[in-house]
Amino acid sequence: MTGVRSAGVGRRDDDTRWPALFGVRHHGPGSARAVRAALDAARPRVVLIEGPPEADALIPLAADPDMRPPVALLAHAVDEPGRSAFWPMAGFSPEWVALRWALEHGVPARFIDLPATHTLAWQGEEDVGEKPDITPPHAPAPHTAGLRADPLGTLAAIAGYDDAERWWEDVVEHRTVGTGDPFAPFTALEEAMEALREAADDDEARGEGEEDARDRVREAYMRLQVRAARKEFGDDGVAVVCGAWHVPALRRPAPVAADRALLKGLPKVRAELTWVPWTHRRLARAGGYGAGIDAPGWYAHLFDAPDRPVERWLTKVAGLLREEDRIVSPAHVIEAVRLAETLAALRGRPLPGLSETADAVRAVLCDGSDVPAALVHDRLVVGDVLGEVPAGAPAVPLQRDLDRLQRRLRLRPEAAERELELDLRKDTDAARGRLLHRLRLLGVGWGEPVVPRSGTGTFRETWRLRWEPELSVRVAEAGVWGTTVRAAANTKAEEDAVAARGLAEVTALAEHCLLAGLSRALPAVMRVLADRAALDTDVGHLAQALPALVRSLRYGDVRGTDTRALTEVAAGLAERIFVGLPPACAALGGEAAEEMRRHMDAVHGAVGLLEETGVAGNPDEGPEGAPAPAEPSGGADGGARVPGGGGVREPGRGEGGAAADGSAVDGGDAARDVADEAVRDTAGLRARWQAVLRLLARRDRVPGLIRGRAVRLSLDDGDLDPAEAARLMGLALSPGTPPGDAAAWIEGFVGGAGGGLLLVHDERLLALVDGWLTGVPAEAFTDVLPLLRRTFSAYEEGVRRTLGELVRRGPGERAGASGAGPGAPGFADGLDGERADAVLPVVRLLLGQDDERGPDGHPEPVEMAR
Repeated sequence: MTGVRSAGVGRRDDDTRWPALFGVRHHGPGSARAVRAALDAARPRVVLIEGPPEADALIPLAADPDMRPPVALLAHAVDEPGRSAFWPMAGFSPEWVALRWALEHGVPARFIDLPATHTLAWQGEEDVGEKPDITPPHAPAPHTAGLRADPLGTLAAIAGYDDAERWWEDVVEHRTVGTGDPFAPFTALEEAMEALREAADDDEARGEGEEDARDRVREAYMRLQVRAARKEFGDDGVAVVCGAWHVPALRRPAPVAADRALLKGLPKVRAELTWVPWTHRRLARAGGYGAGIDAPGWYAHLFDAPDRPVERWLTKVAGLLREEDRIVSPAHVIEAVRLAETLAALRGRPLPGLSETADAVRAVLCDGSDVPAALVHDRLVVGDVLGEVPAGAPAVPLQRDLDRLQRRLRLRPEAAERELELDLRKDTDAARGRLLHRLRLLGVGWGEPVVPRSGTGTFRETWRLRWEPELSVRVAEAGVWGTTVRAAANTKAEEDAVAARGLAEVTALAEHCLLAGLSRALPAVMRVLADRAALDTDVGHLAQALPALVRSLRYGDVRGTDTRALTEVAAGLAERIFVGLPPACAALGGEAAEEMRRHMDAVHGAVGLLEETGVAGNPDEGPEGAPAPAEPSGGADGGARVPGGGGVREPGRGEGGAAADGSAVDGGDAARDVADEAVRDTAGLRARWQAVLRLLARRDRVPGLIRGRAVRLSLDDGDLDPAEAARLMGLALSPGTPPGDAAAWIEGFVGGAGGGLLLVHDERLLALVDGWLTGVPAEAFTDVLPLLRRTFSAYEEGVRRTLGELVRRGPGERAGASGAGPGAPGFADGLDGERADAVLPVVRLLLGQDDERGPDGHPEPVEMAR
């Protein structure tokens, strides 16, 4: 036997041409209906389907009641799980219909495409390090062009269509399966593809094109499998379901030796296959799927609707719009159906297609608006249907553990995006949060944390969940770290800590370990963190690391985590920042000063959190309530610190080191004593930080941006009197200060959140800014304008409007403000009587009264005018 014979292959009394080659369009509902009708008529003894042959053992799972398409065959390299490929199938895919037909009729089904062991090896040669490939081998190669890249587009153009999808709908999808020849569609499509392939071969002979070498290899393997099946089941018992492009090559005779020669020496990798859930959205071409379709939800509807598809579709659209609180009545649906049918008649189409129904939906049901029409396209035309696979499908141990946790915690994977609110005081919600954090650490981005809509307590978490098919590959990749989610996350955290490049990465990892409840990995991460913190001398790095550590200290309240080791490291980082920050702020450029300002804000917030959590204790007390030593004369200038008091005792301890229940507490644990001492040593951090801010506010070598920010932070904390803040602002805005430095000081002082409100409620500061700005020389104004615009444009619209009104009428000191002094010229709290009396003669003249003067020579008061 030298090839798959096209003549004399035998015919049954039903006129079936053997082997029966059914060329299809992948994910075409019309092709799927035609395949089912052809198989019913042909009754083959074996069904061969385009797909990886290693998946033959998985075919029986397609009959499992828990298997619900869309699903996909996932193949991944055993030694490199990230090297993977998918073969998606929807309920309207011809391959899936053929599988189900074979299982329902007790007929063997086999996959005959090139084995995944070669496909993945090829992919590894080209796409090392790339993301998982969601384009199966039957999709057109991205580098091909012309006929081979889009044969359906070529046929549509020949037929006079400018849209291949519309041509396919008219020719195939709108064709109902009736009493005619069930093989006629495949015969016509085979003839068309034969002509296209001949034209492609002619282009190659003239040097105008290049046949895809991989297609030749795949088709050689498929021919060998067809020959083997004919030998086993007879010449008149083999049916093949494959892409229409391959049918002429399978029908064409070819020497066996030539086919085997093409397969000799192909690269190999060890591969494993399984079924995974898929989604309609991932079947869409817009999602990057090479063999995708434009409207998977629409095609699923066409395949499932028993009759009247347009009416049923528009009814479904009306239901969706009603759920979104739009007014849609049955009369709207009737009118939309009429419009879709009229549009189809005007456009010469046999039935309304997707374009006609979309136009009718927009015009009638959406009142011409594109916003609800886009919602219909996203939810229905594309859709978020997520398939399911049975529990018996092969999976890596990590995937099985994840499935078990999802069932136990009632976290069902869904293709549609949704938000999940967690109350960490509840055991189930706390376990859900730990699972999601562990998956994020493993690179499985099922959920992303978002800012809660209400409440800022540490016992609340909000997640945005969405399950993507590619996450199955991520789970397989993460399987190298362990067989359970918890074990894998612990191992990966330890490895990430060692491989981290910077101190901020290690602190972020420590925070992640606390959130994920990784008690095994946390000590190792803390050892790395302590080593990195001891060696790092960059104040910027230390300032980046401190906020994450301090945030982590708050998690112990809800999650029950022992954070004493973090307290020790946080206290050490804070002390080193206090010592190193003043020298680091000297002689900085504009960009460096802006970066240092962000670091100052982060450290200020971290010190505030330390005080909120009680770690900072009472700076006026020493250990066990003893008075703290006085601050040395060097203070923050010399980097000296105050040994703080231990206002915080270890939970469960009473006075004298006894437990609350009266039992003795072992004092020989050195590690615990060191940690307790670190907790006590953090007392007084706020006082020392305020001393650093006072030093920065008064150093001339520090950039104006940093000095202004230091004054603002001290004022917000109440450490600086408002009058003193006004004095420092007056010095910074004095005529001797260069305009650029003064503008930078203003940006540091009133920039960011709350700066505008500060000027609104303290008109003395606004008067100083206004007076300085009006006195800026014209030649320097253009230089300071960008800084001022950046500062004031960040305010909310209402704040900017209020400031404008205050400046228009002239700001003045508020009555009763402490430390009030003489206001700016022209501004005062009360009414200037002399200036008001100056208008009285004009008012009397307007009222027709004589100019009457009193004994002192001033005009008599006019009640009406006053």
